[in-house]
Amino acid sequence: MASTTSDSSVGAARWRVAQLGLTTLLLRDLRGLRRLISPDRLQATVPSWIEAVNALVARYSEVSATLAADFYDGERETAEVPGMFTVPLADPPPDEQVDASMRWATKDVWERDPEAATVAQLEPLDVRLDAAFEKADMATQKLVADAGRETVRQAVRQDRQAVAYARVAALGACSFCKLMASRGAVYANADTAGRDANDLFSGDASVVKFHNNCHCGILPVFRGQRFELSPHAAEWDRIYREYAQGHPGDQLRLFRRALAEHDQYPLPGSN
Repeated sequence: MASTTSDSSVGAARWRVAQLGLTTLLLRDLRGLRRLISPDRLQATVPSWIEAVNALVARYSEVSATLAADFYDGERETAEVPGMFTVPLADPPPDEQVDASMRWATKDVWERDPEAATVAQLEPLDVRLDAAFEKADMATQKLVADAGRETVRQAVRQDRQAVAYARVAALGACSFCKLMASRGAVYANADTAGRDANDLFSGDASVVKFHNNCHCGILPVFRGQRFELSPHAAEWDRIYREYAQGHPGDQLRLFRRALAEHDQYPLPGSN
């Protein structure tokens, strides 16, 4: 008899808790690096700060990937699939990616000609720095969490016993994440199982897109398993089909509005 898995699996919940704990430690250490930036020496100190962030992201990404591998192993064991498989750990993000994220986070701290400056760039320097650090926190969280998510995604593609993956969203996730989670195991296709899965996986690639400060995960589905949406994800799917489906280009806006009116779990910033 086929086993059943869901986006609300015990293993997925444990992985989420572990990643949240890792994020707490990451942000603690990241905020400790703020002292490297001297407000009166931005040109000289911001590059040193970015270099230190690179090293921090690399270290935490390795832990994130390891946590994801442990999660994948646990899900594979629960599914009782035959054979051995070693989860390949995803590489930390390249330095250029971290550099670009930190340059984006700090773009408003630099002096601008008042006539060309945005509203944010006209704020006092301490306000601009606080905003930059907040952006850096969110971007760094994503970079590290992505290492774990990519570890699971790569494992699904390489493991002959894996046939699909689904997105796991928190109850209070944003409308985009809830929409992606409501699609279920969108890469599931019995014909693509086994050795051909790597080339023939199909589905909406947006399931692997994640935003800054996103805590979604990826759930593997194995040969012989049946995937079922959790009750809350099934409700998101119902809301989407009733209020947003069939409106090309406007689905997400309509879905967001419908969630605000009909979902019992509040969207971020709605309280």
